[in-house]
Amino acid sequence: MKPNIIVFFTDQQRWDTLGLNGNRAGLTPNFDRFARQGTFFKHGVTPQPVCGPARSCLQTGQYATTTGVYTNGIDLGQESPKLAELFNDAGYRTAYFGKWHLSNNTGKQAVPKENRAGYQDWLGANTVETTSGPYSARLWDTDDNEVQLPGYRSDAQTDAMIRYLGERAAEPEDTRQPFLLFHSYIEPHHQNTDDSYPAPHGYEELYRDTPLPPDLQNLGGTAPQHWPGYCGMIKRLDEALGRLMDSLESTGLIENTIVAFISDHGCHFKTRNGEYKRTPHEASIRVPFAIWGPKWNGGGERLEAASLVDLMPSLLDSAGIAIPDSVEGRSLLPLTRNDTAGWPAETFVQFGDHNTPTGRCIRTNRWKYAVTAPEEYNGAKDAPIYVESHLYDLQTDSYELANLVDKESHAPVREEMKRRLLDYLQRIEKQAPEIKPVKQHPGGQRTIEYPNSQRVSF
Repeated sequence: MKPNIIVFFTDQQRWDTLGLNGNRAGLTPNFDRFARQGTFFKHGVTPQPVCGPARSCLQTGQYATTTGVYTNGIDLGQESPKLAELFNDAGYRTAYFGKWHLSNNTGKQAVPKENRAGYQDWLGANTVETTSGPYSARLWDTDDNEVQLPGYRSDAQTDAMIRYLGERAAEPEDTRQPFLLFHSYIEPHHQNTDDSYPAPHGYEELYRDTPLPPDLQNLGGTAPQHWPGYCGMIKRLDEALGRLMDSLESTGLIENTIVAFISDHGCHFKTRNGEYKRTPHEASIRVPFAIWGPKWNGGGERLEAASLVDLMPSLLDSAGIAIPDSVEGRSLLPLTRNDTAGWPAETFVQFGDHNTPTGRCIRTNRWKYAVTAPEEYNGAKDAPIYVESHLYDLQTDSYELANLVDKESHAPVREEMKRRLLDYLQRIEKQAPEIKPVKQHPGGQRTIEYPNSQRVSF
């Protein structure tokens, strides 16, 4: 029997909001419970920390420069393989709820059917943050009818999802199709219309005294006024996740349903640039990422490199659907069987959007290395030249407060990471740009090998 698949998709949720990653505010008890049951990718990252490009990677299994959606405001092209189309061809019923952000010039209107990448059932908007408020969820259905959903926005969307699951469960078993339901929330993304983080009434007050993470404590930004609301939104999303799982149990769908929990990127609260993401820092690129259900339960906490570009092929693999050769991600399913042969030690990230710097990043569990193009290439798809701009030792500085890129002591690390980055640029982008070093300074933090270590870990 083919499994049902649900993608529970939050927007702009930091990695360190999870209890599994050490957060003590109790924001994610449901996520923590189900991720422990299934497979948790502790070092999951986004391949592009901005909404539209990240979503193009999710729907195609390709990097943003391949999909052509390398900034916001570009339609998802016809050439890339599409998740929904592949599931449709395999006999699935496919549905998309919530924020799409892959249909240029849609504005405050329905997303045209030809821009929905093959999804059959639809209840969405291109940019939910501009078509609705926290208590005025405004979406469009499959036939382009405007729908106003009652309640707090994430609750309203969850109610619609649960109704949809009830309809699927009520169908006769001998004619019921397996389904793929991709459910995209706007929360905990800021409300663009007034640059706020509107939690449900009463929830912001619960987190007034919640400590800020070290980067937000040290680097300024907007977190002092926004963090309580942000936490309140995440708490309500986790409650929605609990309601989803309850509905699967009550309808009998739970035994044959896979659930993937992801976020498209993180949030650094204007500490690294003038807005909330679009940088190579952990706060921007590292995300919650877990999958549970048939084939994924018991996979445990995985420390291997994992990217959201791997989600699409992982879902295809879960359903026994062939992965097209043009897909650039890889299925994570073998990791649940401890099959790590040939698995890469790093993830590749492209960053930049419109008027923000264009850059590239490589990340291992130990090191973060990034290069940034000169200002004249801001918003460009790629660049012929980059300059080394970031090097962090994530083992000793997980919140990236000490940039080591100009330290002579780290020249061997930079050279190794540069080599790895150039390999990805050649393989993914078919480019061989020049990477210029920054001026080096003596001293700084040293790299060391402990007595029981054979080599410096990358």
